[in-house]
Amino acid sequence: MSPQQILNDEVRNQVKSIFDAEMREPVHIVHFTTDDARCMYCDVTRQLLREVAELSDHITLTEYDLTKDAAQAEAYGVDRAPTTIIAAQEGDEVVDYGVRFFGIPAEYEFSSLLHTITQVSKRDPGLSPRTLEFLKNLEDEIRFLVFVTPSCPYCPNMVVLTHRMALASPKVKASMVEALEFPEWASEYGVSGVPHTVINEGAGEVIGAVPEEHLVHEIEHALLHLHDEPHDHHH
Repeated sequence: MSPQQILNDEVRNQVKSIFDAEMREPVHIVHFTTDDARCMYCDVTRQLLREVAELSDHITLTEYDLTKDAAQAEAYGVDRAPTTIIAAQEGDEVVDYGVRFFGIPAEYEFSSLLHTITQVSKRDPGLSPRTLEFLKNLEDEIRFLVFVTPSCPYCPNMVVLTHRMALASPKVKASMVEALEFPEWASEYGVSGVPHTVINEGAGEVIGAVPEEHLVHEIEHALLHLHDEPHDHHH
């Protein structure tokens, strides 16, 4: 039996009109799922992505099984499900910007999904010149984990902002993590409120939604932290 349609006609029409207005270049959604019964949201996430992909000719959706397609999972660095990668399609090549959704992009996070798809399609991160310059000069890799819950209205701001930064720089990787689906992961970083953005495994963190300049400042702070580390080995 196929799962119930998730998006009602009104939402489908809204999404279609957003896509019709904003989509430019091809987008490839790469999705990792599992048949493991413990994955409560795998089926509904897959169904949601199928419905979204149907709403634009610019979107290709490829589904992989975390266990059966182990080689692909390893290639994309994916070790849990559901995981969704919003990549660009350039000719035959899938261009991975390091943009991830771990868990279902539902409720408020549905808007993050749509924003990220359209930004990737435009091939434009939509950031200030100052931020772009900062990202262009990055020498170190920056990894964002943005912990969210679907009912958090401020969370999409941080998810979309970090995804835009990943789009702007090959040095930046940005993931939304739905905290309720990955509680161990959330508690590993002491997440109690959302959005909670972790920079480089805890070298920096931002609680709440902040503007672009503030996040740049926090990245700089986390990088100072990173470059202080080697001196510690002398003690």
